Amino acid sequence: MSQPSDAARFHLLVSGVNDYAIYMLSPEGNVVSWNAGAQRFKGYTSDEIIGRHFSLFYTEEDRAKDKPAWVLQTALKEGKYEEEGWRVRKDGTRFWASVVIDPIRDEQGNLAGFAKITRDITEQKKARDAMLESEQRFRFLVQGVTDYAIFMLSPQGEVSNWNAGAQRIKGYAPEEIIGQHFSRFYTEEDRAIGLPARALETAPREGRFENEGWRVRKDGTRFWANVVIDAIRDDQGGLLGFAKVTRDITERRDAAQALERAKEALFQSQKLEAIGKLTGGVAHDFNNLLGVLSTGLEILAREVQSQTGIKMMAAMQRAVTRGATLTQQLLSFARQQPLRQDRYNLNAVIGKFEAVLRRAIDESIRFDLRMDPALRPVQIDAAQFEAALLNLVSNARDAMPDGGTLTLSTENVQLGENQVDHLPAGQFIKVTVADTGCGMSPDVAARAIEPFFTTKEVGKGTGMGLSQVYGLVQQCGGDLEIATEVGKGTVISIYLPALGAEDSRDLASAETNAGNDKALVVDDQPDVLEVAAEMFRSMGYDVLSANNAAGALEILKRTPDIDVLFSDVVMPDINGVVLAQEARKLVPGIKVVLASGYPAPALNEENASIRSFQFVSKPYRLAEIMRKLRAVD
Repeated sequence: MSQPSDAARFHLLVSGVNDYAIYMLSPEGNVVSWNAGAQRFKGYTSDEIIGRHFSLFYTEEDRAKDKPAWVLQTALKEGKYEEEGWRVRKDGTRFWASVVIDPIRDEQGNLAGFAKITRDITEQKKARDAMLESEQRFRFLVQGVTDYAIFMLSPQGEVSNWNAGAQRIKGYAPEEIIGQHFSRFYTEEDRAIGLPARALETAPREGRFENEGWRVRKDGTRFWANVVIDAIRDDQGGLLGFAKVTRDITERRDAAQALERAKEALFQSQKLEAIGKLTGGVAHDFNNLLGVLSTGLEILAREVQSQTGIKMMAAMQRAVTRGATLTQQLLSFARQQPLRQDRYNLNAVIGKFEAVLRRAIDESIRFDLRMDPALRPVQIDAAQFEAALLNLVSNARDAMPDGGTLTLSTENVQLGENQVDHLPAGQFIKVTVADTGCGMSPDVAARAIEPFFTTKEVGKGTGMGLSQVYGLVQQCGGDLEIATEVGKGTVISIYLPALGAEDSRDLASAETNAGNDKALVVDDQPDVLEVAAEMFRSMGYDVLSANNAAGALEILKRTPDIDVLFSDVVMPDINGVVLAQEARKLVPGIKVVLASGYPAPALNEENASIRSFQFVSKPYRLAEIMRKLRAVD
């Protein structure tokens, strides 16, 4: 049996291929051969298709444009034609085909026809289209995100694409930034230490780089950013570039810092409040002991005749006096010092006291006095204010042993809500004592107003100076602020509520109040009760007092012509809100003002009916009480 020729073997090979349609066309485009793959893809047998024009496989749209003829012309001109497109089977269904057409020439170079190879790649097209659709959706998603800057970097760090979030956050349009190096988003300080390069080194090594820090917008402003850089690799592990996601978290950072400051302020406030309660209790007990000693010394002084005994008695009496002074400072810090408040212009108070202040410093210190000529009046105990001012000036002097400048100034200021600690919004008087001395470290400044805390040598100071100032200011409804830096001096600022025209009317009315009006003052703290009672007496009221709600109710039952009830809210037996409700039942029309050291919102959570009454926060002022009483009318 003879073996088939090479040509016959090749013919058998082509005819048996099922995955490709391989067939010949005449120079005019008629089918002249047909393999098994062609029959499988297109549905025609060789008898049905040989001799017919290959345009039969094209869609009506392509035939209408005379595409088959153009294809053959292109193959002749270019030496090959290759494309993908829709083709039609015998049953009319379509498939997506990969098509290659090569012109075939004889040994003389004459066109013998065309070799045509077609493959059905419909499934691959579906998969590819699905991927493209997915990529497009992802691209639209990324482009539509405005809260995040999402963009790509080349392996060298150049920006290669740019989404809407990047434009919103960083301020650059795509045409302004694509092709630019991403290091321009970093601050000068970060660029100087090589942070952008370190980020690109870290991401490929560890898979990602993440940090928070300042970044720079196109206009030069800064924002606090959370940044993630991921290394992007191909299937072989080669670095293609980086995906970078940036978010502006400035507001979140500011909120977190504000919360931290609030927590720290609350901690300091609670610590000082606890120290204040302890200090106040010690001071009251100490006062009692000093009273016993002072009375005993007066009695003994009558009995002692010797010169030595008289000197000893005098020294002991001086010690008692110094102890009494210290007690007053303790009470001032604890905000339990009875104040003799009146309306003053602090410029006038400082002017009368200026000579004393100048004597408190030495010649090496320049004393600079700057007073606002239009200063508003305040409600203050002038003597206590002078003592506080002397303490501040003395501290400033001690901070400048080699000389310097001490500046005392006054000014009107408008504060926003909580701009200075927890002070309400409004008009305040700011009194500032500034020195150019040694300053304080942050740790020392944080403890500066604690009683008995001092950095001076033993015997050189009691540590009560700033404590006394702080207590006085707090008791007057103000606050104290310390700004200091080691080697650059210290600025102590006192804020006191300014009086306006309304306060003037209230104070005036205090002097003309009906002398026979009666006020019932209730507080479980004896000293607070005494001060509050004295305040109402100064307004012209006949005052009755009780140290608990039960006692107050008994007085109301016995004395139904009481005009005003002024009561603390938090008391051990019956709280002030319940007392006020019962008082209105017993004495219809009674004016009620409630007071508490707790803020009104905190009290509202426990007893919403407190909103039915006028309320003042401790420490309160005379003018404030008068406004509340007027509001009840």
